[in-house]
Amino acid sequence: MDDRGRRSRNGRGGAAGTEDMLEAENNRLQEGLSAKVSTLKSLAMDIEGETRDQNRYLDNMDGDFDSSEGLLGGTIKRFDSMLGSGRNNRRLMCYLIAIIVGIFILAYFLMTRVTR
Repeated sequence: MDDRGRRSRNGRGGAAGTEDMLEAENNRLQEGLSAKVSTLKSLAMDIEGETRDQNRYLDNMDGDFDSSEGLLGGTIKRFDSMLGSGRNNRRLMCYLIAIIVGIFILAYFLMTRVTR
């Protein structure tokens, strides 16, 4: 009877040992999964913050483009009115164009000397 009692305890002990081993492995895998989920959550929150910042930046850019569009539209209207007016404004416009072309030529020569 003593042998039977030992066998039943050993059999039971072996099953309990296997069960403990499986539970320990499950706990280890659960901790690993928990760490990965935490990392993924942190990454998702970082992406959300970055998306908010970029949307805010794009909204500001939209406002800047709208204001520059208004400024450019006003400039084009003034330019059209200058073209449509008399001879004196045309002479002034020719001088203005000559000055602008001269500035570009001067900038070109300065840039070529600097890059050498």
